[in-house]
Amino acid sequence: MALINTTTTGVLGTTLYGDGSGNLTVQQNGVTQGIFGNIPAFSAYQSTQQTGITATTWTKINFDIENFDTNNNFASNRFTPTVAGYYQLSASVCLVGANSSYWVQCAIYKNGSIVQSGGCSLGNSSFYPQATTSGTVYLNGTTDYAEIYSYGTAGGSWSAYNTSVNTWFNGILIKAT
Repeated sequence: MALINTTTTGVLGTTLYGDGSGNLTVQQNGVTQGIFGNIPAFSAYQSTQQTGITATTWTKINFDIENFDTNNNFASNRFTPTVAGYYQLSASVCLVGANSSYWVQCAIYKNGSIVQSGGCSLGNSSFYPQATTSGTVYLNGTTDYAEIYSYGTAGGSWSAYNTSVNTWFNGILIKAT
């Protein structure tokens, strides 16, 4: 096992960067190929019921419990990674409380705008619909952030079904840049 304390250049333009805290960056001809160490990943869910979800309006979903957050990048219901790259993000939202037939959709928002929307789920007063979405999103590692929003068609008072298996949000870095 080798210890790398400074930048080391090897054959074919490969450069290894040790950051002093256990992370290792590998570059090929100046292009980052991977980061090894504490790769950003998180998983959060909603344990406190979110009420006041408005019909036919994209509403931000709250997540108050973290299962894990390897790089402390999830806070205030949003993921703001400190490593630039491509992230696999996934979410699920289940809405309850409508008194008629309605459908629900959820979406990934980047910097306040929709970038990925999932399929729709149809429900009614006795069957709670659950919509999921998943996508690969580029986040710049400084100012970009991702959040989850939900949209539904029924009027009346709604709330998100607050369990770790129904309303959740997770993500992981799949390629650093």
